[in-house]
Amino acid sequence: MPRPQAFQRARRHLLAYLLAFGRHTISSMLRAQNRHHRDWSADYRFYSQDRFDEDAVFDLVRGHIQNSLPPDQPLVAAMDDSLLRKTGRKIHGVRFLRDPLSPPFRVNLVRGLRVLQISAALPQGGGQARLIPIDFRHAVLPAKPRKDAPQQRWQEYQALKAQTNINTLGHQRLVALRQQMDRSEPQRKLVVCVDGRFTNKTFLRQLPERSVILGRIRKDARVYQLPQGQPHLGRKRKYGTPLPTPQAMLQDPAIPVQRVAAFAAGQKHLFKVKPIGPVVLRLDRAARPVQLLLIKPLGYRLTVGDRLLYRQPAYLLCTDPQIPVSEFLQQYLWRWDIEVNFRDEKTLLGVGQAQVRTEASNQNAPALGVAAYALLLLASVHAYGRNGAPDRLEQAKWYRRKKKDRATTNELINQLRRELWSDVLNPSNFSHFTSANPSDQKCQKLSIPAWSAVFLSLN
Repeated sequence: MPRPQAFQRARRHLLAYLLAFGRHTISSMLRAQNRHHRDWSADYRFYSQDRFDEDAVFDLVRGHIQNSLPPDQPLVAAMDDSLLRKTGRKIHGVRFLRDPLSPPFRVNLVRGLRVLQISAALPQGGGQARLIPIDFRHAVLPAKPRKDAPQQRWQEYQALKAQTNINTLGHQRLVALRQQMDRSEPQRKLVVCVDGRFTNKTFLRQLPERSVILGRIRKDARVYQLPQGQPHLGRKRKYGTPLPTPQAMLQDPAIPVQRVAAFAAGQKHLFKVKPIGPVVLRLDRAARPVQLLLIKPLGYRLTVGDRLLYRQPAYLLCTDPQIPVSEFLQQYLWRWDIEVNFRDEKTLLGVGQAQVRTEASNQNAPALGVAAYALLLLASVHAYGRNGAPDRLEQAKWYRRKKKDRATTNELINQLRRELWSDVLNPSNFSHFTSANPSDQKCQKLSIPAWSAVFLSLN
């Protein structure tokens, strides 16, 4: 397929992901484009034959985010995995996974695909930031052999599983992101915030240069002081005097508590923290000195006058002991916005609802939806500023709405629909009247017609 045709097809599908109603299957997106009566094989080959380069789109988004940052400010990103539920048994990479929404007393298993996403933070001032996706990958594990398979087959499976697990894939995408940054701004530091899943020796021992990891550790992690002096002969010491566990140090009244202000959950909070470091951990085999940040539980009330409740404490590590505590805490709190990305991608854009089976299609179909979401967020920043939002409709008097500084994804999608369909839904004149336009000039045709997207996509 020539490049212009592939570009136009990608443009139509990107808009369909944002504007279509109902389930975001490929057939419903074709109905939204009013192309359901045409041959649809080219649209399916668009995904199955890798005719969409999502890396080019994500690289464009990452470049815009980097250009908006000061030269001395690091690029802060968050990495996390998620689950795309599936029902088919012949889908490439589908397997039974633990349902993250299951209650703690009953672990449920669901069939689905595991994906890995990286989102970059765009600071908005006042401690706030918005995370925009810049990478998306399908994390595929090899098929498990039969129970009566030869021992050699099981050994090959174990070796291939170790090379393709989620931690190895996360390290590969981190290295790829660092290489992409080195092409344009090699001196800019990269700070990646991860959850406890990626805080292990596989992910931490071989970090790229000018890269910092902020992650969670266990409350019973083994912590050591830096070695005091090295012997002249023999093996060099990696560990010093053992220290108490992070939980014990958080409960120790002899360690002073610092109060640090940071933005979280819509407002400024005063956190009680205990910075510890530099120290070394048995977790990464003392690969480098790290800094620990022990956070006491934060109190909150469900309603005004209700009793005070407390969240769980947090134990964080940073591979750069020189980062100030305030930046350490605030940058890690930005990580929560990647969970908002996952919620918007699944509920509003229908990422993962496309009924495809092949390996390429399962990577390209959801990646295109995530790319459309990233372009929408980036366009809102260019149109309304980092803290701006489109004109909000007036709500009912009894509707209590908190003041929001940034636009929600629903507001941005509705604003896009108004801009594209307002002239169609409210025409200024009748179409059968004569106009002063030249006879050889064609009227503008929308890629996503309003009547097709509204009526046919809901079938």
